[in-house]
Amino acid sequence: MKYDVVGFGALNVDNIYLVDEIAGVDEETSIRSQKRYIGGSAANTIIGLSRLGVKCAYIGKIAKDEEGKFIKNRLLDEGVDTRCLITSSDGRSGKVFVFVDRSGNRAIYVDPGVNDTITIDEIEKICFSTKILHLTSFVGKISFKTQKSILNKIDSRTTVSFDPGMLYVRMGEKALREFLEKTNILLINEKEIRILCDEEDYKRAANSLLDYVDIIVVKRGKNSVYLRTKNLELFVPTLKVKCVDTTGAGDAFNAGFLYGYLNNYSLRKSCMLGNYVASCCIKKFGATDGIPRNLNGFKKYEERVKNETFYK
Repeated sequence: MKYDVVGFGALNVDNIYLVDEIAGVDEETSIRSQKRYIGGSAANTIIGLSRLGVKCAYIGKIAKDEEGKFIKNRLLDEGVDTRCLITSSDGRSGKVFVFVDRSGNRAIYVDPGVNDTITIDEIEKICFSTKILHLTSFVGKISFKTQKSILNKIDSRTTVSFDPGMLYVRMGEKALREFLEKTNILLINEKEIRILCDEEDYKRAANSLLDYVDIIVVKRGKNSVYLRTKNLELFVPTLKVKCVDTTGAGDAFNAGFLYGYLNNYSLRKSCMLGNYVASCCIKKFGATDGIPRNLNGFKKYEERVKNETFYK
């Protein structure tokens, strides 16, 4: 295989504005500061994996504009192979505008741009040569269909990990059936799996998906991680750290978990790695600034919980 992990999802420039208050209709407020990041769920995860030494590439689409250059340069700076990145001569790169007030309340505006125009013919065959294909959501239908098409083109040895996010789970289980039937690892949070399966109990919801998916990981924020396979059910406690910003925490967890999976760690240890990377992420502002470049601090967490009971 050419790559360890290839990500395929929306690519954006996230413009974060810290404001005194969220302005209402015909209201005006002041901006205290602004920060700019590369954004997109799969992109955050791929950056996290690349920092840990995993050979990564990214399938996504940008335009020939300032934002597109920023996105490509950030991926290159993080050691991500960009040959699978598609550059459109028309349109505009994806942008997200996030306004955050002093209480942490947010108003989010998304301009998907060329993200939702990816076709299967634009993707080079080399991009299919990967140990893991990690999929996340798009806003529009064209790229959604392209993701379904790519699932029929990848090598049978490729592991598919899928984090549907709220955009996709709201489509319902039936609409995602083709995805789920090809998914080996489902990475999803507690609210999302309840909506996806129309089931209030997240454990029953996970159990109902075992006909399709090999490994189901339910991210429950500070309340631990729940993992389910046909032969295993376990809970893995999270780390208690001072939280600055939860943006990208789930994506950071995905990076840690997939790192463990790639290295043939147990599912328990892979969940622990996910928790560790997520805990590092939330200590800093933004989705990727806190993601570690090594796992030196993981040993302390592993030692602390080694005698705790994980299995139900």
